[in-house]
This record gives sequence, C-alpha cells and structure tokens, in this order.
Amino acid sequence: MATLKYWLWLTSLRNLSPSSAFCLLEHFGTPEGAYFADPAEYALVEGLSAAAQNALRDKSLDRAEAVLGECDRLGVHILTLQDARYPDRLRQLPDPPAILYVKGRLLSFDEEAAVAVVGARAATPYGLKIAGRLGLDLARQGGLVVSGIARGVDTAALRGALRGGGSVVSVLGNGVDVFYPAENRELYQDVAAVGALISEYPPGTEANRRNFPVRNRIISGLSLGVVVVEGTQTSGSLITARLALDQNRDVFAVPGNVDAPMSRGPNQLIRRGEAKLIHCGWDVLEEYAARYPHKIRRASPLQGGEEEQRLCGALNGAGNHPDDNGEKVVDKEAGKTYIDLKDCGPEFTDDERDVLHTLAERALGADDIIEETQIPARRVLSALTMLQVRGLVEEGPGKQFRALAILRAE
Repeated sequence: MATLKYWLWLTSLRNLSPSSAFCLLEHFGTPEGAYFADPAEYALVEGLSAAAQNALRDKSLDRAEAVLGECDRLGVHILTLQDARYPDRLRQLPDPPAILYVKGRLLSFDEEAAVAVVGARAATPYGLKIAGRLGLDLARQGGLVVSGIARGVDTAALRGALRGGGSVVSVLGNGVDVFYPAENRELYQDVAAVGALISEYPPGTEANRRNFPVRNRIISGLSLGVVVVEGTQTSGSLITARLALDQNRDVFAVPGNVDAPMSRGPNQLIRRGEAKLIHCGWDVLEEYAARYPHKIRRASPLQGGEEEQRLCGALNGAGNHPDDNGEKVVDKEAGKTYIDLKDCGPEFTDDERDVLHTLAERALGADDIIEETQIPARRVLSALTMLQVRGLVEEGPGKQFRALAILRAE
C-alpha cells in the first residue's frame, strides 16, 4: 500500500503527462526513486519539460491518499506497470500507461481475442448499423470488443456486443466514475457489469478533449486488431488506426460509398493497403482463430431476421425499417411501432415486456418504472438499456423514458 501511494503521487501530478511519467520510471526505476530524488536530477531526465520538473517538487501525498480512498469506495482496481496482472500487450508499448484504474472485471487481456471497433461520433445510419452488427458478430464468435464509449460507432458496437452476450471493454479519457457522454450512464453500468471500464486517469477526472487522443493508444494497445467503421480523413478513428500500425497491430476497415465523407477514412486505409477490407466479424476473427482456438469459434449465421430482431435495426430509430416479414406497423401520428408478440415476442425478456407495457401510456423516470413494475432496479436499468439499443425506448429531457413501440398480443 505504501508503494502504491508513490505510483498515485507520480501519476496524479499536474502538468505531468503519461509519457513523462514513463520517462521518469525509466530513469529512476521506481516511483519512490522519483519521489526522493534530488530536484536537480529531474533536469537530467530526457524530454521532461520545465513545467513537469516543477510539478515533481510537490511532495504532498494527500492526493494519493484521496485517490486510494475513492477507489476503495467505488470498488475500482488499481494496476501498476509492475503488477503481474498488468497486460503485457500494453507493457510492450513505447509509452505504456504507468497505472490503470479498472471498474469491473480484471480480464486477462493477453489471453483474449480482443478487437477494437472505432469510428465517428457523428456516424451515419449505415455506420451505426454496421458497428452494431460487428459488435454482435464479434461477441457471438468469441471476440472481446474494445472501444471508447462515445456517441456513434463506439456506443453502437458496445451495445451490439452486449446483445451478442460477450464481454466488452471501454477505455476512457476520464475517470471511470464520470459518465461522458451523460446519456450513456446505463451503458457504463452494463459495460462494468459484464466487462471493464479502464482509464489511466483517477476517479473524478472530468472528460477533457486532450485526453482522448492519448487514450487511443490504450484502445489499440490492448487489442490484436483495430476495425475502423467510419471517419473522415482527420478523425480520431484514423489516429487510432495509425497508432495500431505503429504498435504492429492489425488494421481492418469497413468500406463505404466513395462519395460519403464518413467513409473517406476507412476507404483511404484500404486504398493504401494499410487495412484489410472486411464485411463481417469473422473476416477479423479468422486471422486469430489458430492462435486462440479455445476462444474463437465460427458461429452459424443468424437466420430468419434474428439479427434484425436482436439489434431491432434500431440503432437509427425503430419503426422506419420494417422487419423482413413486414410485421411492424408504424403509427406515424403517434411515432410508435406496433409489434405483434406472436411474431417476435420470444426476443423480449419478461422484464423488457413489463417495462414496455408500463411505458405504453406515458413517459416515466427509472424510479417510477421500478415502483410500478416492482422489478429490482438493476434489472429495470438493464431492460431499459436493451430496449434503447433496439430503438424501442428513448430517453428524453429530465431522464424520462418514452416507449417508441407498443406490444400487442394479436
């Protein structure tokens, strides 16, 4: 515990970047070495800025004590670069994070067929659909889906993977207890429940746009390969692809319309020969099947519109895309979809049905739904998440949930 305080001191100093912290570790060997060093020796550390050298003069351990207490309260695991459970995949990077905060399961990343799915926040309907399908496909066949948790492609891929019953990991540019974007609060909880939220920033760290490009090296570093779904030629997803190539990771890309701005990034990667063109999750996982035979198995394609029902074609909004049998009827005036239980009822859990029925007449907050249904809070939140993934419920102002679909028995 005493040693851990010095790791937290080193990585929590203002004006000290993750790469600077790693340089200090290389120079002094341990955080204690950096802590007790003569201040004049800081000038000998290659690449250390004057601001960073000045930050190291702050020897207070109050911040470290506070972070330790907060991690204990939140149930957050702390992994340092020297811990046995720290992923070797990250340790091999030229600038590995000195510390990782993990909310959820401590996964053995070096034994996982981890695949990152990245893309645009302002994704097109095509991009959202493909990201959701890839997440579902990868999870069903043994892949571990890694992403951020931003709007757009990240969210669609994670929700698809959750629908596929797989583990998921989100790497954050903020603390694991800070919900950004705020509307993804329930998704944060679901990721932590079945996988892990990971950050190199301590709890309480607010989202900062400067953190996200730095964070991207962890997304690619944890993964065997990175899939780019959509992005412009200057998007963050292309930064992640470039980092993946520098880290000797594989890069895959989903092709798109040559005239579509959001497809220019992946199309460019394919054209340059920097990425393998893919259409489905197996196009990625087949590259690793021989290395991870205990993890990866080729699954039979979903039949009879089952894929559509799992995702409900709903990452862009339900009701605009009838299912294969044309059984969904849209009430344009009410903006709701009527779904016959006889056709797709088995796709709904009892909790999802009860929540939809409860929201049929009016919008309600989560607490009101819990009270009316008498279903435990965790199950209500899970059902709401799945219904939002399928586009059957939306969250409005004041965190009021509104049904976009009505179940009918006949």
